[in-house]
Amino acid sequence: MTMIAMRTLAKWHIWLGWLVGVPIVMWLGTGLLMVARPIEEVRGEHLRMKRPAAALLLPGSDLAGPDAQLSEMRVQMQNGRAVAVLTALDGSVRRVDFVTGAGLAPLDAAAARALVAREITGGDAVERVTLFPANRTPFDFRRPPAVWQVALANGTNVYVGRDTGAIEAVRTRWWRAFDLAWGLHIMDLSEREDTSHPLLIGFAALSLTGALIGCVLMFRRRRARSAIRQAA
Repeated sequence: MTMIAMRTLAKWHIWLGWLVGVPIVMWLGTGLLMVARPIEEVRGEHLRMKRPAAALLLPGSDLAGPDAQLSEMRVQMQNGRAVAVLTALDGSVRRVDFVTGAGLAPLDAAAARALVAREITGGDAVERVTLFPANRTPFDFRRPPAVWQVALANGTNVYVGRDTGAIEAVRTRWWRAFDLAWGLHIMDLSEREDTSHPLLIGFAALSLTGALIGCVLMFRRRRARSAIRQAA
């Protein structure tokens, strides 16, 4: 590369530095502010008083009676009928027909495949269907319910709740790449959940310090070039 080209690149670098210096300092400063405290503390979750979970009671209902020990009930349409998804205080989940109260069996592989074919574009191109128990769900799902993983030909993984009878998550190839980038961004590749830890805070502070020093040095370089031109 010629000397003229090097000087041209140096000028571009200086002008780009002036152009992006302020937003870089802003991004780094706000980023440091956001990671300085755990997100749970930012949301005020530490202020909530700890109380024992209360059972859901619906007087006159057999679905949520005194002995049901439910923490949540969600009613949704599944395959043309109203279904109540009942979550117990111990975390277990079961489905019942909302009208009759009759229990519904957990989804099998064929039912999970059929649900994906009905609800997901390209869901009829299935490569495999795999059941994962609640204590061994795949990393790109990372939630406790037992699920069927319906792997599609285009690389998408669709997760169907065995006990909820609903699609719990859709993970495309792009989502998995995004998830990896997010883990690198917050420097947490193990769980990809911790947005406030010493390593991240330390590097955010160092990056902000470096950016501020760079902005100061740009002013110094400009004054030095002006002095050289005046001396000439």
